[in-house]
Formats: sequence, C-alpha cells, structure tokens
Amino acid sequence: MPALPGVTVGQVTHKVAGDPLPALILIQSTTDNPMATATYQTNLTDRTYNGWTNYETWNVVLWIENDESIQDYIQEHEVCCYEELLDLFYACGSTETPDGVKWADPKVNRVEINGDVFDF
Repeated sequence: MPALPGVTVGQVTHKVAGDPLPALILIQSTTDNPMATATYQTNLTDRTYNGWTNYETWNVVLWIENDESIQDYIQEHEVCCYEELLDLFYACGSTETPDGVKWADPKVNRVEINGDVFDF
C-alpha cells in the first residue's frame, strides 16, 4: 500500500486457538487528530465466530474445553462423541451452557465438534 502523508497503515492479524481470524487493516492518522483511526475487516466472506461455524458452536466448545469437570468425565468415561456427552448432560438435568446456549441447539455444528473436540 502506498504511503500517504500524515497516515500510518498497518495490518493486524489475530490468533485464537491457533486459527487466524481475518486480517484487519488499521489506518491511523499521524497528525494531531486522535479521532482519525479506522479498522476494516479484509475478508468479508468469513462468516465464522472465533474460528468456529457460529456463536452456538463456539460457546458449546468453550464450555466443554474449559470446564474441568466435563474434561475429567470425558477422559474417565472415554466419551467418544458429542452425542454421547449430550446424553450425560440431559441425564444430569443440564440443557444449556451457563451462557444460555442449548446443548442440543440445531445451530451447534456437531460434526465440527466431533472432529475437533473428540478427535483423540
């Protein structure tokens, strides 16, 4: 990108769980105007949420991977897939994550979870 007088341009990339999110372009004025900053997402076709299919899938995975009691149960009982874990959740009376996402929400990408979380 050609340099413009009084403007600094930089590319920022973020990584979450090893997956790069879309690159962002940061444009900042080098003049005395502190309000002259803009950020643009360069990959507008990316419809994912933190590297997952959608918010619901991300939230379910967040709780599975970060709740020690769930991880312990998966390891001790050799849970092989998300559907098996769902049976446990419902048997224990749990129907949703602490954030309110239903474990069995049809938006949850079970194939993605089985491939990434239960890929032993």
